[in-house]
Amino acid sequence: MPTTTIELHDLHHVHRPRGAPPVRALAGVSLRPRPGTVAAVMGPSGSGKSTLLHCAAGLLVPTSGRVLLGGTDLAALSERRRTLARRERTAVVFQAFNLVAALTAAQNVALPARLAGRRVERRAVAAALDEVGLADRAGHRPAQLSGGQQQRVAIARALLTRPAVLFADEPTGALDSAASTGVLALLRRCAVDGGATTLMVTHDPAAAAWADEVVVLRDGRLADRFPVPGPPGDRAAAAAVAHRLTGHAGPARDGVR
Repeated sequence: MPTTTIELHDLHHVHRPRGAPPVRALAGVSLRPRPGTVAAVMGPSGSGKSTLLHCAAGLLVPTSGRVLLGGTDLAALSERRRTLARRERTAVVFQAFNLVAALTAAQNVALPARLAGRRVERRAVAAALDEVGLADRAGHRPAQLSGGQQQRVAIARALLTRPAVLFADEPTGALDSAASTGVLALLRRCAVDGGATTLMVTHDPAAAAWADEVVVLRDGRLADRFPVPGPPGDRAAAAAVAHRLTGHAGPARDGVR
C-alpha cells in the first residue's frame, strides 16, 4: 500500500500573463492531507484551487514555498527529475479525460507507461480496466464510449502505476449525475482500498460529499477546512457542504482558477 505523503508549505504563486498585470493566485497556503483520504479543494471562481492542484502535482512551480512529495521538495528539482518523481509516485485525472482518439481503451491505459519506456504487461492493463468495470471495453476507442466510461479509462490509466498520490481536477465536470456517482465512488475506492492520498478540485458539493474533508480557498488563501459529515456521497453531507460554503463565496478574479 502506498505511504508517500504530500505536504504543501506556505505556497505562493503569481501568474504573469503577457500584456496584463500580475495575478496573485496563491498567498501562503499550507496543507497536509492524511494518507489514504480524499480532500476536496473548493472555492469560488478565481480562488486559486486549480493553481494549488497544479503546484501540488508538480505541473507548475510555485513562486515560493515547498511541495514535499515523500519528503522530497519538488520545487527544488530540475524539470527532468520533477517529471520522473511525478511519473513514479503520482497520477492526474483531468476533466477532459485526455484520451488519444485513435487508440483503444487498453492502449490509452498503457500509453503513459510505454512513453516512459516501461514494459507493460497485457494482464496488468486488463486488471486496471477490470478494476474500473470496463474489462469488456478494452478494444473500444474513446468515440465508442460514454463520457463516464472515458473518465473511467482515464482513472484506469492512473491506477496502472499504483500512485501514492492521486490528483483529480474537476473529474466529474463533464459528466451527468449518474456517471459522476460511479466515478466518485471509484476515486474514493482508490484512496480507501489503495491507500492513495487524493486531492480533488471540484465546484460541486455533491462531489465533495464523497471526500473525507473539504479545503476551502478564497483569494488564494486557506479560508476553511472541515470534515465531511455522514457516509460518502450522502445527500445530507452534500447539503452540509453547500451550507458551509455559502459563508465563503466571493467575487471571481480574472485569470485564476
